[in-house]
Amino acid sequence: MIGPEPVNWAIAAMLLVVAGLTARDRGNPRRHTSAAFWGLAGAGFVYASWVTAGAAPAWPLGLVVLTVVVLGSSARTLRPGTVTSTGDAAREESATRLGHRLFLPALCVPVITLVVTLAGPAVTVGGRPLVAEGSASLLGLALGAVVATVVGYLLLGAHPIGAPFQEGRRLLDLMGSMALLPLVLAVVGVLFTRAGLGDAVGQVLQAVLPDGRLVAVAAYCLTMALLTLLVGNAFAAFPIVTAALGWPLLVEIHQADPAVVFSVGMLAGFCGTLVSPMAANFTLVPAALLEMRDRYGVIRTHAPTAAIMLVANVVIMYIFAFPR
Repeated sequence: MIGPEPVNWAIAAMLLVVAGLTARDRGNPRRHTSAAFWGLAGAGFVYASWVTAGAAPAWPLGLVVLTVVVLGSSARTLRPGTVTSTGDAAREESATRLGHRLFLPALCVPVITLVVTLAGPAVTVGGRPLVAEGSASLLGLALGAVVATVVGYLLLGAHPIGAPFQEGRRLLDLMGSMALLPLVLAVVGVLFTRAGLGDAVGQVLQAVLPDGRLVAVAAYCLTMALLTLLVGNAFAAFPIVTAALGWPLLVEIHQADPAVVFSVGMLAGFCGTLVSPMAANFTLVPAALLEMRDRYGVIRTHAPTAAIMLVANVVIMYIFAFPR
């Protein structure tokens, strides 16, 4: 049975390669600390697999995480390096020669992810599923990235041979510590849920909110958006706000349809994602990759759309969530 471990090892291998390339880059004024950051992050992925399997104690991993946090929290620690890759002339020549075929590597990722997600759980070996439960999408995404790299080599004839790794390093240098932010937010969501934050928040909000369906709907959607804005991840906010308001207030007291409440509530959380600096992949990373002068330009562009969507979600939930 194939679980998420191969994906962790592939991520670790990429981060360790980036660390090695960074350590050799004499043009990077912070090459040692930058290499330590990416190297420790990569080693953490490998060691985490041993911890999960019960083959190693967890405390060394905790030390690694704390060290990575310290290195990543300083603006003086990480610096973009000098990347040796294909030049502008070679890229323009490839674009002219290949045309729309340049999109083939990028299309491989969603297509293979979809195929593995749908077909992976149905494949069995010796009567046992080949893909572990809940791992199909992650494995499909990883396999799609590998296949896209191979297709890129065959299509473009990448020179030098290490161009994909250098480009990967360039992107990680631009993102910096934000590249690891989704992992941190996922952990935060688990910690909040296990600490019972949802119950505590629910007791406070239910005590101060006035009665009424519209108030309950607006409170649930607005809280989902606000908490997502703070933590940067609607999936982290969802169990907390649903335990606090969604289930006890809307489903149990007002008899709302759980399917409508929870699906629309998640969409309300995504409104917070659009304007959250903590949602780095959607807000800060695009600004960094596009080298925008305004670091928060993407957030400012998203804000009107997020506000309109939040109001629309409140209206949709109020109309369709309650029995007629």
